[in-house]
Amino acid sequence: MPATRFDERFSQPGTDATPWSETEQILTDAELYWLTTLRADGRPHITPLVGFWLDGSAYFTTGDDEQKARNLARSPLVALTAGTNTWNKGHDVVVEGTATRLTDSPSLQGAAKAFADKYGAGWTFRVEGDALSEGDRPSGLWRITPSKVLSFAKDPHSQTTYTF
Repeated sequence: MPATRFDERFSQPGTDATPWSETEQILTDAELYWLTTLRADGRPHITPLVGFWLDGSAYFTTGDDEQKARNLARSPLVALTAGTNTWNKGHDVVVEGTATRLTDSPSLQGAAKAFADKYGAGWTFRVEGDALSEGDRPSGLWRITPSKVLSFAKDPHSQTTYTF
């Protein structure tokens, strides 16, 4: 369990910290995430992607020729966000952490199943060597290990930080 800190500065009176289980459920249920990686010159690269949350980590894929893969080869530091694009309803979550490429067969097999379970038959990956493939396009599997997670409730507004 992460250490939890409620931030009264950014929270409405009478609110409490969001329980970790609620924040994890938001990450589990998200259909779309936004991933931020760092380009070689330090500029951020932000892209939407599909993925899944499992056992305290986020997972996603990317082809080796994609910008985010090139960025991750230089710096594993990332931010992953999920939530809603509204002010007074919903809940936003930001995961700050380190991305690591996974190449072992059990991780790849588990990810292929997790993608199919979450997104349906349209997301059928095969394990080929150290990657997942859909059609003829191999993709690396990446795990984000969080160092900090920020949880922003909106109705009422409150902010909770979890550190690992």
